[in-house]
Amino acid sequence: MSSGALDPTRYIQHHMLNLPLNVKSGASEFNGFWTLHLDTMFFSVLLGALFLITFRIVAKRATSGVPGKMQCLVETLVEFADNQVKETFHGHNPLIAPLALTIFVWVFLMNFMDLIPVDLLPWLAGMAGIHYLRVVPTTDMNLTFAMSISVFILVIYYSFKVKGVWGFSKEIISHPFGPWLFFFNVPLRFVDELAKPISLALRLFGNMFAGELIFILIAALLPWWIQWAPGVVWALFHILIISLQAFIFMMLTIVYLSMAHEGH
Repeated sequence: MSSGALDPTRYIQHHMLNLPLNVKSGASEFNGFWTLHLDTMFFSVLLGALFLITFRIVAKRATSGVPGKMQCLVETLVEFADNQVKETFHGHNPLIAPLALTIFVWVFLMNFMDLIPVDLLPWLAGMAGIHYLRVVPTTDMNLTFAMSISVFILVIYYSFKVKGVWGFSKEIISHPFGPWLFFFNVPLRFVDELAKPISLALRLFGNMFAGELIFILIAALLPWWIQWAPGVVWALFHILIISLQAFIFMMLTIVYLSMAHEGH
């Protein structure tokens, strides 16, 4: 689908629709809360598999001699994630470093899809009869909330595992005003815990959604022969955004899990 085939408003609306599980002709409720977005599932799983397979191949071919470029890149990413965990995580848990590495690389790859020309993959999909396609999984709130809720579940799990049921319950009741004001402490703690997955999900979604929208506006409102100029400028700036958002998601995950491992 090209920008010349639709007026700007319809073009933008078309590019903001995900591919639902059941596409009904003329249906407008493609993005309902309970709708399974096939494009989000496909690209997130594909990029996750790409990450796992690539790192697995590099690990099996790793050499103690002069490393290749790919081995250097993988070793740099592993060392980077490991250093962040050592500096931020106050506890001992062998899961945290691999989790941090997975989050950073996976989120970065999903964000990186935003740098692909907005019409390229939808046009190819259209030739195969697929008329709705969004290629950036992190612009789908369903995915960002799924990731943040997964982190939240880990935080609650380790809070009970490390501190025990009584220790964690006592922390909720007595913090921050002491046990005698538990009727203030419990609601405050509930709001604080609930805010973590919400802010984690909305921060990533909001930044990536805005970045995608700017690319779509450039394609919709400008003639094809000038689109490359603002597109290149925004893409260069957007590289910083996609990297920063992956880093922030990783760091907040480490911080939240570190708090879950600390005593009151």
